[in-house]
Amino acid sequence: MSAARDWRSDAVALAVFVGACLATSAIGGWVTAQSVATWYPTLRKPFFNPPDWVFAPIWTSLYVAIAIAGWRVWRKVGITGAPAAMACYALQLALNLAWSFLFFGGRMIGAALAEMLVLLVAILVNAALFRPIDRVAAWLLAPYASWVTFATLLNFALWRLN
Repeated sequence: MSAARDWRSDAVALAVFVGACLATSAIGGWVTAQSVATWYPTLRKPFFNPPDWVFAPIWTSLYVAIAIAGWRVWRKVGITGAPAAMACYALQLALNLAWSFLFFGGRMIGAALAEMLVLLVAILVNAALFRPIDRVAAWLLAPYASWVTFATLLNFALWRLN
């Protein structure tokens, strides 16, 4: 295979990973939109609740980092070369999306909190599975894990206050 073909294949794969992550974000945003305008403003919020405008740029940058992490592992071993790591990758994306359905779609703050704890474990396991394959990929998940840790605390506070 030529270097140009490798480059094109890598670029297409990166676009697929970014597209999948941004599609997850878009679906979550769609689920979230109605409640953000109606239900969420009525909740009592903790003092550390960020302003609404903070969430979109943070999540967008996190989804891009998540995509690059998955792509880096794919480049090194493919999907079938790391089945557990890639399955965990898909699982954490699905759990991320499920949280939006629980919290904003279902308005089930407690269930969303429990699900978010599972999501956080999945992210940490995913990073641990990525680490032996590509350390940079594992580290690209660190900001995601940090933000989800903060979001878990925020979700907990919202559950307690409401």
